Amino acid sequence: MKKIFSLSVLALVLSFATQAQFVVRIRPAAPLVRVRPACPSPRHVWVGGNYNWRGGQYAYTDGYWALPPANSRAWVDGYWKNKRRGWVWVPGHWRRF
Repeated sequence: MKKIFSLSVLALVLSFATQAQFVVRIRPAAPLVRVRPACPSPRHVWVGGNYNWRGGQYAYTDGYWALPPANSRAWVDGYWKNKRRGWVWVPGHWRRF
């Protein structure tokens, strides 16, 4: 019973950690040049670039081609959201049908 409870608490903590939002006063500028390689197949979908929190600041990661997960067809790009104290990055996600 203790093991199940411990695993449940760990899963809850990890889910909050992956959804953390860091507020910045000035949002980073978009990269000037974005390179999109050729699509590997008609089934692939472009997953837009993302900003990850590293070393106390947001760092841009280029997009990539991916096969959609089961029951998902469209990628919704991430975006900057203006909050009361600054800007936060809302990550992209797969939209389900």
